[in-house]
Amino acid sequence: MDEPVKRRSYEAGRRRAASAATRQRIVDAARELILKRGYRATTIADIAALAEVNVDTIYQLVGRKPVLLRELIEQAISGEDHAVIAEDRPHVQAMRAEPDPAVKLAIYARAMRETHLRLAPLFVALRDASTTEPEAEQVWREISDRRASNMRKLVRDIDETNALRPDLSIDDAADSVWALNSPELFVMLTGERGWTPSHYERWLAASLRRLLLL
Repeated sequence: MDEPVKRRSYEAGRRRAASAATRQRIVDAARELILKRGYRATTIADIAALAEVNVDTIYQLVGRKPVLLRELIEQAISGEDHAVIAEDRPHVQAMRAEPDPAVKLAIYARAMRETHLRLAPLFVALRDASTTEPEAEQVWREISDRRASNMRKLVRDIDETNALRPDLSIDDAADSVWALNSPELFVMLTGERGWTPSHYERWLAASLRRLLLL
């Protein structure tokens, strides 16, 4: 590769890195403001000011406010600065590799504790926004439906160990897990009832064992 081509490649890489850093700064600013003020009270102009960018830069690098909230949700679920599909998340891989169904559920409960600490306040903000904004409602439905789909994968994984209660259908078991591990319930227990995250994790693991296993 000759020198001009190398330099162009280097400069393009620098621009991509700078753009990614700016995008993440926007996302971090949005998270801070939405958690502090709420979704409706936070404007794109507020986010731009905190992130020290122009409003147009937000629309260019991320999108409108519902899209920005979706990005916050995706990062909170994944624990990364980008979306990670369920099958590639470490706890899912650990669960798939674990033969003991009770240990699978303990791994899952620990992952839900860690995820909800990041996710739950944002998920509640998305739920509230969905009542008045069609774009936010669409994001809410997509995230909720994906959660339901992932619960079916979890239950099928348990069923493959021959430990799932025979009186439970896959769909009923999955919907029960979907309700039990909801971000809203995490907020209620840790916020309104004063549970610690560790208490929540132990309760969730024990409840899932009683609900699902023989």
